[in-house]
Amino acid sequence: MLMSMTNQKPLLSKFQSFLLLSLSLWGYEPLVMANELIPIGVVLDLKSPVGRVAKRYMSMALSDFYAVNHNYSTRLSLLTKDSGNDVIATASAALDLMKNEEVQAIIGPQWSAQAKFVIELGRKAQVPIISFSATSPSLSPSQNQFFIRTTQDDRVQVKAIANIVDTFGWREIVLIYEDTDYGNGLIPYLLDALQEIDTRVPYRSVIHPSSNNTEIIKELNKLKENHARIFLVHMTASLGSKLFVRAKEADMMSEGYAWILTTGLSSLLDPMGSKVMDSMQGVLGIRPYIPPSKHLKDFEKKWKRNLTSIKIKSKSTTSLNFFGLWAYDTVWALAIAVEKAGCIVHSSFLKQNARNNNVDLATLGIFEMGTRLRNTILTTKFQGLSGNFHLVKGQLEPSAFELFNVIGRTERIIGHWTRETNLTSNENLPNNQISKDKVKQPIWPGYTSEQPTKLRIGVPVKVGFFDFVKVEWDPVIISGFSIDVFKDVLLALPFPLTYVFIPYANKTRQNKGTYDQLLGEINTRNYDAVVGDTTIVARRSLYVDFTLPYTESGLVIWTLEQRVNNDFRGPPKQQLGLIFWFSFSTLAFAHRERVVNNWSRFVLIIWIFVVLILTQSYTANLTSMLTVKRLQPTFVDVKEIIKKGYNVGYLKDSFVKELLIDQLSFNESNLKAYESPEEYHEALSKGTYNDGVAAIFDEIPYIKLFLAKHCSRYSMVGPIYKTDGFGFAFRRGSPLVPYISRAILNVTQDKHKSLEYEKKYFSSQTTCEDQSTTISSHSPSLGVDSFGGLFIIVGIASLVSLLVCVFKFFYSYWPILSNDNPADSCWSKLVKMAKHFDLKDLSSYTFKGEESRVNAVASPDVFQPSLGIDDMQNHTRNSIEGSDDVVIHDDNRNLSSSSRHGDSFMQDVPNSS
Repeated sequence: MLMSMTNQKPLLSKFQSFLLLSLSLWGYEPLVMANELIPIGVVLDLKSPVGRVAKRYMSMALSDFYAVNHNYSTRLSLLTKDSGNDVIATASAALDLMKNEEVQAIIGPQWSAQAKFVIELGRKAQVPIISFSATSPSLSPSQNQFFIRTTQDDRVQVKAIANIVDTFGWREIVLIYEDTDYGNGLIPYLLDALQEIDTRVPYRSVIHPSSNNTEIIKELNKLKENHARIFLVHMTASLGSKLFVRAKEADMMSEGYAWILTTGLSSLLDPMGSKVMDSMQGVLGIRPYIPPSKHLKDFEKKWKRNLTSIKIKSKSTTSLNFFGLWAYDTVWALAIAVEKAGCIVHSSFLKQNARNNNVDLATLGIFEMGTRLRNTILTTKFQGLSGNFHLVKGQLEPSAFELFNVIGRTERIIGHWTRETNLTSNENLPNNQISKDKVKQPIWPGYTSEQPTKLRIGVPVKVGFFDFVKVEWDPVIISGFSIDVFKDVLLALPFPLTYVFIPYANKTRQNKGTYDQLLGEINTRNYDAVVGDTTIVARRSLYVDFTLPYTESGLVIWTLEQRVNNDFRGPPKQQLGLIFWFSFSTLAFAHRERVVNNWSRFVLIIWIFVVLILTQSYTANLTSMLTVKRLQPTFVDVKEIIKKGYNVGYLKDSFVKELLIDQLSFNESNLKAYESPEEYHEALSKGTYNDGVAAIFDEIPYIKLFLAKHCSRYSMVGPIYKTDGFGFAFRRGSPLVPYISRAILNVTQDKHKSLEYEKKYFSSQTTCEDQSTTISSHSPSLGVDSFGGLFIIVGIASLVSLLVCVFKFFYSYWPILSNDNPADSCWSKLVKMAKHFDLKDLSSYTFKGEESRVNAVASPDVFQPSLGIDDMQNHTRNSIEGSDDVVIHDDNRNLSSSSRHGDSFMQDVPNSS
């Protein structure tokens, strides 16, 4: 009907002009020009769900708009053409509408691939091309001035998708998209957004819309072979429905998988059939958030009422459709703009060449009011069914998104996203209140609440050294230092990471292989990671990626030897008694004479203290030197061990065996493998000649645990070989490695955590001497310089005491010398005093007591201050002549002297000095 009307357009226009003129003559106002029909072209794929729904929505939009705006002088006349899913048919329909119908705008086309040529036609004819469904970023309104997008650009969703992926902690995701302009246009922006959150895209699956079921299954099998489990799907509803049915058949909609849909497919779930929806259980989708409004609620009631009247009850048409809502708002926006721009039916196209060919581009005219109408549309604002209609740079302003979870036949909203709040579970979005949890708990494929994908972590099954990794069965419990560190590291990550420990064991629950074989399981995708006492070695990094070490680095291999100390063995009490016996016996025989003078006593006290220190230090130092000499191992050179053909041990299944053979040139026949500290002890105790070993080669963490139990019999000696300690292993290129490494630094540098590990696993080491240093024959020893301070103190004390005695002597006897011989020089006086300095000082307390009990003349060697110097000399001679029978009675003893040779009778009394 519309086509037939437009074919008579010139006649209709003349009739409308005549009618308006007549009404004006009869006195009617120009408002009756509401019958001015403005031709608007519509190009849709009427065989698609979107096309069918959009046509009904636009028809209702016209009715609703002019029911409210009945006074408008213009009215849109929609001229609809069916383009099918064909680019050429779409271009032909658009060209026909512009040339023959002289439409003033075109709504459509529906698909992004169809829009490119139509947009070029609109630019040439200056006819606005308005699309509510062509969302590909490859179509840019800023680069095509007559292209207007009344929907959102696909690019606005990439940040929301990246935020969702980051929230669930996925560091690898596979993109599945259709091979069209719509599918390919978004991929570069998705890759950039995922790269910003350090999420890797190891594989991209591109499926053509014409692919049959066999081709789709083949592509899905490739994904399974690559162990891909997290997928982001960007395609249209027609291809997406086939994909999910085939994915369920391939058992890829089961536990352990996760699927996310972009807005293109998420907005079209309503038309999906029950079979398709059943195959999409657990899928997550993101779509624009439509704020509730009275207008939307009234429209929904009217929509369902109209469908009921025409007996349409399928879910595919009764539910509200996002593209239908945008189509509805597009009609309203265009109706407002046409009225504001003053468009009239007489707005003609300027013809360039008049030809009869309906599709001849050369005959395409230029719409005179095209630029004015375009500018008016771009500035049109109102509250539509889909929310606030506001175009920014030629397209609909980005809005919020909602995250839903397909459960049964419904989509359960589990979160919302805005540019301001990012992802939040809050349903009251307009209030911008951020919930504590980012999203509600989703139900994943397989009807499970456990988040995909769990890291499958292999752990070694050990026989000894359980402090690092211990596997218990029935039930399976895995513990140890390495396990605790890994769990704490996961808690330090900025995102959740689920895991499951899988013991590397055979059917008999025994260790399945070597550490190299365990790491190889990562390369074959049997494990995602390996956690345990795994040493970081260069050749292993060829097929796995290691995190930073969580144990000390720099030492790896040490040798152990048994100490021999037969001469100095014995109970500690005997050793201590020996030291003190020597010390005190030296003090007992150091002096025999009695000390009377206080200053002598003062010096002697200091000297005794010094002698005590000297003897004690000497004894301790000598004992230490002899002990260290005896504690030196029989050998410390690896070459000597190899030369003599001694047996050496190593930890079974470790890389040490390869190092001993390849780098140190040990004969394999001299190597013995052990699994536990107890086996180490037994082998070292036997020795190399009794089916044991002379040394054990192992890594320092194991050595410390061993020495914690046997520190009195074994020691660590060099040489040192460099490795990087223990680390966690992941698949090559795993994006988790930098996150785990940063978390390891945070955990290992936490003093509280370090003390907790030390106390829990290595506390027994504190009872032994520090084993972190090697035995050296160059230990610090004591010398004369070590006691320099003590010698200085003794010297100063002796000098001060001597000076005090000399000063007292001069002070007492200098006046006597001056009075008796005033003519003598000072030098002569000093010489005389020096001669008598060693005579007894009878004025002292000691001799005063004796003088009261002895009836005898003074001894010739006693100096009496009451006599002069000459009198003293005469007195000395008389005393010598009458000294035969002199007896001095002491309270405790009798002392006699019969010597006539001048011996003193006070031999046991020392000079006062």
